[in-house]
Amino acid sequence: MKCKKENVIIKILIIEDDPELALILTNYLTRFDMEVIGAEDPYIGLSMLTQHKFDLIILDLTLPGMDGLEVIPKIRDMTNIPIIISSARDDITDKVIGMERGADDYMPKPYDPRELVSRIKTILRRANGIEDNKAPEKQELFVADFNARDIRFKGKSLELTGAEFDVLSMLLRHINASVSREQLLYESEHIDDDSSVKNIDVIISRIRQKIAKIDTEHIYIKPIRGVGYLLTNRV
Repeated sequence: MKCKKENVIIKILIIEDDPELALILTNYLTRFDMEVIGAEDPYIGLSMLTQHKFDLIILDLTLPGMDGLEVIPKIRDMTNIPIIISSARDDITDKVIGMERGADDYMPKPYDPRELVSRIKTILRRANGIEDNKAPEKQELFVADFNARDIRFKGKSLELTGAEFDVLSMLLRHINASVSREQLLYESEHIDDDSSVKNIDVIISRIRQKIAKIDTEHIYIKPIRGVGYLLTNRV
């Protein structure tokens, strides 16, 4: 007789000072085998990390006592579990700083809870894939040595300019997830901050051409309408 397989419970910590929103998200996420613990105060949230094991954190930025951007490095001192920023602040600087300090995704409020569920599952699949990749079945399509500023595609080194390397590196760090043109622009060391986001389209086109010299059959950098680009390692 076959035993029924039990659903794996995803444990989530929500650090959110809006109790109504926290309750809405908690009630919705529990429908998808997610156990949610909430904390309205960032200090309480950090304390909970020492008492419970979580799979993911949903973090607001505007919090009492400590800004969410300051909370991120404190979390990172304790754990590497994924962090999704959930914030009504739409300043691109907040997003850039949050990602630089260790957040994995940024969702501007308001958003559909269904999208949050999708983002959680995508991030956890990616995180689990990294942790379980001790014996890969096949070689990665893209391999990067960020210190040496070298990116290889299918074993061949791509000859990239400084700006191209910055953009492709950012896409690689968010493999199979969308990255905005603004983030690609402002986080590049070799693109002026006052440049137009349209310059990103030009750089992406050049990178595609260099990848196409090795593989002409597939498109690996895909446009995401209204957002930016996504680099995929799936063909």
